[in-house]
Amino acid sequence: LDSLQTSNITNKTDPKSRNSRVFIGNLNTALVNKSDVEAIFSEYGRVLGCSVHKGYAFVQYASERHARAAVVGENGRVLAGQTLDINMAGEPRPSRAKALKRTASLYG
Repeated sequence: LDSLQTSNITNKTDPKSRNSRVFIGNLNTALVNKSDVEAIFSEYGRVLGCSVHKGYAFVQYASERHARAAVVGENGRVLAGQTLDINMAGEPRPSRAKALKRTASLYG
């Protein structure tokens, strides 16, 4: 994982900053750059850090409340032709698709 070598502020591991970090998946990083991400996500609160990687990004907020507002407000947004997959970085990803398939096969 290249994010480990990045000296980006979004990699801080203390629990408080983990709880206020947002993961942005399915990001079209060919067309979207760091300043674009910051412009969108700074609407929800003070952004302390932002790191953009191939296909995804992290945004570090000053507060968990702002991070959660960004997840709710931006998840599923279409940006540069791709639907963003956004969740709290410090929490396990909700595997919605898997859960749906599993219940479908139980009753099907």
